[in-house]
Order: sequence, then C-alpha cells, then structure tokens
Amino acid sequence: MVVDLVAAVLSFGVVYLMAGARVVKQYERGLVFRLGRLRPDVRAPGFTMIVPALDRLRKVNMQVVTMPIPAQEGITRDNVTVRVDAVVYFKVVHPADAIINVEDYRFAVLQVAQTSLRSIIGKSELDDLLSNREKLNEGLALMIDSPALGWGVQIDRVEIKDVSLPETMKRSMARQAEAARDRRARVINADAELQASKKLAQAAAVMGNTPGALQLRLLQTVTAVAAEKNSTLVFPFPVELLRFLERASQNADGATAPGTPGRAAGQVEEPPGGRTAGGRAPGDRRR
Repeated sequence: MVVDLVAAVLSFGVVYLMAGARVVKQYERGLVFRLGRLRPDVRAPGFTMIVPALDRLRKVNMQVVTMPIPAQEGITRDNVTVRVDAVVYFKVVHPADAIINVEDYRFAVLQVAQTSLRSIIGKSELDDLLSNREKLNEGLALMIDSPALGWGVQIDRVEIKDVSLPETMKRSMARQAEAARDRRARVINADAELQASKKLAQAAAVMGNTPGALQLRLLQTVTAVAAEKNSTLVFPFPVELLRFLERASQNADGATAPGTPGRAAGQVEEPPGGRTAGGRAPGDRRR
C-alpha cells in the first residue's frame, strides 16, 4: 500500500515537472504570465520551468523581421501620380513592451509604414523619389521609428524598392533626356569648332608669314589625295586669279562693241521732240 502511494506520488511529480518544462530558443525571449500578471523576470534562452495551470509562457522572437510594404499610390508635390513600394527591417528590443503595449506589433508597424510612405510621397517631388532615395529612406525610417519606440520595436532601416510611373510620364522623361543629350552634343560640337577655328587661324597666320609653307601644305594635300589611288584629283585654284579674270572680262565688255555707229567730236545729239513746231525749243519765250 505504501509502495503504491509512493509510486503514485513520484508519477505525479514526474508528470508535473514535465508539464512545467519549457525550452526557449536562442533567438527568443520568454515572458511568464502568472494568473494574468506579467512576471518581472524575462526568461533567457535554454531550459526553464513554469508552474502548470498557473503560469503561461509567451515567447517573443528577437530576430530582425523583413516586412514588405504594399505599393502605395499617391500624388507628389509636383502633381505626378506614382506608385511606390518599400520594405522595412525591424526587430523587438523590449519583449514586455511588444506584448503589453500593443496587440499585434507586426500589424501596427505595417500600418504605420504604409501611412508614412503615403506621407513621404505627398511631401516629395518626382526627382527626389527617383534620384534622392537615401534621404527619403532616412526620413521614412524616422517617421516609423517614432511611434514604434513605445511598442518595444526598433526600426533598423527602410528602403524604397520601386517607383512606378504612368506611361505618358515615362515618354515625357525619355524625350527630356534625349533633348538634354542632344543639347550637350551640340555644345560639344560647337566648342570643338571654336577650338579648331582658333588653331586654323594660328596656322593661317604662320603660313601667311611664310609663303613657302603654304606651298608645301598644298603639295602635302595633293600627295595625300593621290595616295588613295583615286581617278579624280582635286587641285585647288587660287581665288585671286578668278577675281582677276572676272575684272578683265568686265573691262572688255565696257569697251565699244564693233559695228556701233560713232559720233564726231563735239557733235551733240538732239533728243527726239527737243524742238517744237516753228523751230523753237519748248523753253523759248517770244518777245
């Protein structure tokens, strides 16, 4: 009878111990609620014991959580409709606050992140969303981290993943980029022409002072053209010679053409109708 009683007590003790045995993993922390009240001590990783039927162990994950923020559509400060999605990285630093102060800290962080992302879209311009993302990421992380501190959550970083633009805006930006590249190309070409003209002016000044240099340059050009085995040879003709021939032809045309009747010296040709009837000039007055 006594042996049976001892065996029963031992069996009950073993079952009791097994019912109160818990294991907390390395990346977790344990919170014990005794009759609904939180115990002050946080259970460290490893083996731990609780009182069965009185205590309840709540495990809190301390790892970094990667949470994608759904794409949010908004209007930027320069009146452009965009869709922006992001990702937030956070972790629990105070397990008691994460369980006591908020019902579901993951859902709360997600809602704050969505609201903050829409606010960032409204405060920013399109160029900032496309080129200045680091500054926007810092501002977004600060906006999410402010309310999350009271929930025992720390925001590690927030990154904007993608910015979706309307097709019309994409075409407009493409045309703007093409125009900017065309403008830069024209400026570069104009600058090259200016530099080349300065060098040509310097070369012309040197050749003008040395006529033999101009003749040598002409022969070099002819040699370079002939080296290509072309059937046509372009030979430069002096413009001054053309002007001389033009002046000579004009002087020849100004001379008297053959076969034109000439007038004797001193002979005056009266214009037709120079005198009226009666042999008087139109300006004569009868006394």
